Amino acid sequence: MNKIKIITDSTADLRDEQIKKYSIEVVPLTITIDDKSYTDRVDISPVEFLEKMGQSKELPKTSQPSTGTFLELYDRYADEGYDIISIHMTGGMSGTVRSAESAAQMTKGNVTVIDSRYISKALSFQVLEAADLVSKGKTLQEIVKHLEKVREQTRLFLMVDTLENLVKGGRIGKGRAFLGSLLNIKPIASLEGGEYTPASKARSYSQVIKYLVKQFSEDVKGKNVKRIGIVHSEAKDLVSQLLNAINGTTDFQNIEIDYTTPVIATHTGKGTIALMYYFD
Repeated sequence: MNKIKIITDSTADLRDEQIKKYSIEVVPLTITIDDKSYTDRVDISPVEFLEKMGQSKELPKTSQPSTGTFLELYDRYADEGYDIISIHMTGGMSGTVRSAESAAQMTKGNVTVIDSRYISKALSFQVLEAADLVSKGKTLQEIVKHLEKVREQTRLFLMVDTLENLVKGGRIGKGRAFLGSLLNIKPIASLEGGEYTPASKARSYSQVIKYLVKQFSEDVKGKNVKRIGIVHSEAKDLVSQLLNAINGTTDFQNIEIDYTTPVIATHTGKGTIALMYYFD
């Protein structure tokens, strides 16, 4: 049987038991708050990050792993006889996958780098599918081909509760944010083609839930739901409402709910919620 190692980054929002089950290698990003750097999910948790971000006057900065970090990892697993599939967050939001691609060109190993075009649980769908196929003895080529299908049949929608961080990050102007706050607008976006793409505007949480459930129901009608993930940054009540609404439309039971990666929370702020699902 071919030896294949699955590598990803810390934005995949994987659970510890999933990482351990499949021996997935997770390369962490770095977060800097008030000139102090932290290793994502190693020495700062998503909850700790949100607390520190709330106390900081400046927007935290996130840094991708270096090419050297990936190269060292690739060479080590190559020495152990592994082929490598390295699956990472969308290149539309981070240079992480570019660092991985640069390292893949320099390593002595056989490395296939994949831009997932997603982030968070939607990235994890591809990572977990790949790891599961490795455990079943599938070839590298079979796994890569399957991931193309997973990518095409994955959806991600997120809602931003506050426009403050988008202003700090220079993504929208203060005038638009002020108007949006007055109108109580909750922007909803998707990741079309791996980039943040405005999808709708809601003026209440009930409208947010209604929109997300409508999109989910339309996408999975007549399909087989494979995975569902909900992530948030301190939006537990909204998560509960969304979970109840989703449960009313599907028999799928294993919905994963977790705090999201600081990389998303940095740009969207507290109160963000995201719904991701994969179907065939």
